[in-house]
Parts: sequence; C-alpha cells; structure tokens
Amino acid sequence: MFDKISKMVKGAAAATAILAVTPQVASAEMLTMSSWVPPTHFIHTDFLVPFTEKVAEVTEGRVTVMILPAPLASPPQHWELARTGVADITWGNFTYEPERFTSMWFAEFPNAGTKAESQSRALWRTYEKFLADNGVFDGVKMLAVGMFGGGQLHHASNSITTPADVQNQKFRMGGPIQEQLISALGAVPVAAPATKAYEMLESGVIDGSLHTMESVVNFRLEDSLKHHTIFPNGFYDAAFFVIMNGAKWDGLRDEDKTAISAIIGETLSAEWGKNFDAQSPAATEKLAAAGHEIVDASPELIAAVNTINDQMVANWIIAAKAAGVTDPEAMRAFYNDTYNALAAE
Repeated sequence: MFDKISKMVKGAAAATAILAVTPQVASAEMLTMSSWVPPTHFIHTDFLVPFTEKVAEVTEGRVTVMILPAPLASPPQHWELARTGVADITWGNFTYEPERFTSMWFAEFPNAGTKAESQSRALWRTYEKFLADNGVFDGVKMLAVGMFGGGQLHHASNSITTPADVQNQKFRMGGPIQEQLISALGAVPVAAPATKAYEMLESGVIDGSLHTMESVVNFRLEDSLKHHTIFPNGFYDAAFFVIMNGAKWDGLRDEDKTAISAIIGETLSAEWGKNFDAQSPAATEKLAAAGHEIVDASPELIAAVNTINDQMVANWIIAAKAAGVTDPEAMRAFYNDTYNALAAE
C-alpha cells in the first residue's frame, strides 16, 4: 500500500513544484508532510503551518514543506509513513503503536502534569538522555516530542465523580495506559483514535471518551460530551512525535540542517506544549459557559486511580527493560524531576 501512496505523493509534489517554481527557488528542496487533523484544527493552523513557514525562513527558501491536502493513512500509520519515506514529515501519537513504543508509556501515566509546555520540554530532554539511541527510533529524525497537559474523563449523559459511577460504562480510549486505567476501574475500554469519537458517540457505541478539554471542542464533541470530570494532575496523558525520514534529513545541505536544527528539538517541542496550554483553558471556559457539568474527581476516585497507577508503573518497568531501556526507574524519575523544575519556573 505504501508503495502506491508514495508514487501518488511524488507525482503531486512534482506537479506542485512545477507550478510554484521561480528563479529564486528553482533549486529548493520541497518536503511533503502528512497530517491527520482537519486544516481548521489548531495543530494545523497554529503549530504545523508556522513550522513550515519557519523552515522556509531559516533556510532562506532552500527548503520548503508542503502539507498534503489529505492524510496518506490513518493516524496509527504515520510513524511508518515517515520511516519508509512515503511522506517526508509526519506527526502522531506514540500510544497508537503501543508495542513498538513501550519505552514511552511512562509519559502517559496519571499525574504526569497539567502544564503542556513544561511536559513537552521535559519529555524532549528525557528522550535525548535515555532513548535517542534505542533502536526503535532508527530510520527517522526526531524533530519534536510533545504532551498535552493532562487528559480528563468525559461522559455523554452522567456525572462521574466516584469509582461506582464508572462501572460498566464504555469509554473510547487509545493505548495501553488508558486501557488499563479504564479496565481496572470496572469500565469497558473501546480502542479508537480520537478522530473516531464523534461517530462512535453519535451511534451509541460508547458512553464516554477520554480527551483533553480542548479536544472536546476541537473535535466537535461538545454536543455529545456534556459531563467532564477533572483530575488535578491529569487522569492520563499522551506522548506525540514530529518526525522526518532519516535519509531525507541526511540528504539536506549541511547549512540547511544547521539552520533547521535551531528551530526543532526542545524549541519545537515547547511550541507544541504552548499551544495546548492556550487551548485547554479556553475550551474549559467555553464548555462552562454552554452549561456543561464540570466537576472534580472525588478523593475516592483519585485514590483508586493512584492505586491502579502504582501497579501500572511496576508492570511498565519490567516491560521497558525488555524493550531495551536500561534503567526505566531513573528515566521516569528524570522526567518527573525535570517537569517539576520547569513547571515551577
């Protein structure tokens, strides 16, 4: 499938390049980017588009990035799209390929924090220190990583404040941490990307869904999800990537790699987090103004989640060692310490 898509992309890119060529940019390197959110979503308008503009700016037009008009595959396939060179640049969620990215689960546990910029910067530093040489990341150039400032629990028709309220309710979720949380609380996990939540709620397949507050608004779920349960340090989180095909990166001019290097890494990771830090409070205000129920999780529910979390961490340490992480405890402690220091600034 990827071979067929690759030919289509190259044809589209070539056509665009012919139409856009001018004497000043005739020798420009044009990179393709596949994105799976609508062009109205803030990740597109406020993060991806500014990044493409910055690439053109710092390379003085020698490198440009074209965001393709439609995603080349489903969200879980976007790592492979870039690794195999079907698209030059992609972004996605590590948790959509849990077996491949076991090493990253630590970023998704409850209580991972609610300041997305600090989280994203801490995650970048953790990746650089502990994971950059792990073979699972071979074949790509990591441009950024990011987190979203704490996901919460949302329900279509009921208030959720205690463990009893969760029993037997069907929740859309993504990835092993969310699945373990939902199952251990006595609910029914239904695995699907966030982009599928709307149709699943409309058809009654699920009773609720796990999202950040901003996702309820930005994925147009506010008419379906009207009850929101807030955990003070996050019910769960998610870890994201922005990557480029490794060979494509290696093939860029040295001067362009140097220029782009100044705007990626922790810098681009921080930009990811800043966007979520702006979006979620605004979404919470909008939902409250619309009459949605926004409640705090009870101490009983928080305690239940913390007990589950302790066991998940213990299980993950074993799995992470099997996935090639030498000292998972040290890696998780480094992330937590770094996040706390950055969040306190």
